Amino acid sequence: MSNKRWGGRFGSSPDAIMEEINASIEFDRGLYRQDIAASKAHAAMLAQQGIIGADDAGKIAHGLDTILSEIEAGTFKFERALEDIHMNVESRLAELIGPAAGRLHTARSRNDQVATDFRLWVRDAIDELDRALALYQQALAEKALEHAGTVMPGFTHLQTAQPVTFGHHLLAYVEMTARDRGRLADARRRLNECPLGAAALAGTSFPLDRDMTARALGFDRPAANSLDAVADRDFVLETLSAAAIAAVHLSRFAEEIVIFTSPLAGLIKLSDKYTTGSSIMPQKRNPDAAELVRAKTGRIVGALTALLVVMKGLPLTYQKDLQEDKEGTMDALAALALAIAAMTGMVRDMEPNAARMKKAAGEGHATATDLADWLVQRLGLPFRQAHHITGRIVAAAEEAGVALHRLPVAAMQAIEPRISPDVHEVLTVERSVKSRVSFGGTAPGNVRREARKWLKILAKAQSSANR
Repeated sequence: MSNKRWGGRFGSSPDAIMEEINASIEFDRGLYRQDIAASKAHAAMLAQQGIIGADDAGKIAHGLDTILSEIEAGTFKFERALEDIHMNVESRLAELIGPAAGRLHTARSRNDQVATDFRLWVRDAIDELDRALALYQQALAEKALEHAGTVMPGFTHLQTAQPVTFGHHLLAYVEMTARDRGRLADARRRLNECPLGAAALAGTSFPLDRDMTARALGFDRPAANSLDAVADRDFVLETLSAAAIAAVHLSRFAEEIVIFTSPLAGLIKLSDKYTTGSSIMPQKRNPDAAELVRAKTGRIVGALTALLVVMKGLPLTYQKDLQEDKEGTMDALAALALAIAAMTGMVRDMEPNAARMKKAAGEGHATATDLADWLVQRLGLPFRQAHHITGRIVAAAEEAGVALHRLPVAAMQAIEPRISPDVHEVLTVERSVKSRVSFGGTAPGNVRREARKWLKILAKAQSSANR
């Protein structure tokens, strides 16, 4: 008796180990919506072109709708022996409508079928990620507007550098996220070509209308080369690359949350919603949500690396290695979606300790650059000379054990006699941030303007999406 999957060419069933390594239904069952949609589009096109009869096409469409309902209701029985989502759907279709089911696979292969399904799945995943990232941006911009004037330390080398505002700090992540969304949009635009009709690798002799199936599935156009259509997964690589960069951005902020919520820093606080306790230390409040966002970045970067390694040695066209494109990708994009949701929640939940932030902003003589700028603007000194004089004044403050803005003018005049008493006006952290009015600077007015701009952009985009 012939093998029920491969017909007359194979006379016996595969070994149990072969079945174990070959099956993909545990993860590619997640493609069921896309597989059914692509099959319905293919059947409709076959009927339109007179390749199959309208009656058979109608039976196929009805049967596929039934299968979709069964899967979504949880009553569909997936069979591991049928390997993948395509064969499971086709087998059930034959049970429902009989011989007409066999016409569905006319002029297509599992090679172009899976390439089409996975493009559709990745496209849907990108759309969901984009919506989630927009909500994350909104949360950041709202919090930035609320804290446009809340002074905090800005850091380089994790050392206090210059005063900034909490709102300005948050808007930095709005900008990063905008680029993350742009990269995902670029990946979506390039993947939006339809492989269906490429068949196994060489195209087909049947008179297909590939433009019809492409339009029905929301693609911009059919893929132009049948070999490329079934062989490449650069659309997955590009999406994973964009996802990895987005995850790194989330991880950087998550790391800051871990640092800022530590009692040693005490700059922000998270509520019980996004922290956990200790099994032994009753006082603990652990930022586990942020730590897990930080950790999940590893699996997203890992999925990109794994697929790059899979792809690097594959000749044209389809190789079974390409089955490894899905599980890691699905896991990675689900992890990214969860991380975005967690970060959005934490942004909405977090409350800055404004008093502690302001105090920390002035530590480490953070307004030294303001003094150097004052020397340039008021005394006309070259910046390098002003930098040297300021360094000596900072050293004097260190030796006196006082903050820079509390060093007596007489002590400054001992280093530069032309310094006047009004120098202290520029040495407060509030005055420092207010002075940073250059485009992109941390001045509260700048921050309010940018936060409102972003909220307007996001609201407009949401309104357009809802139409």
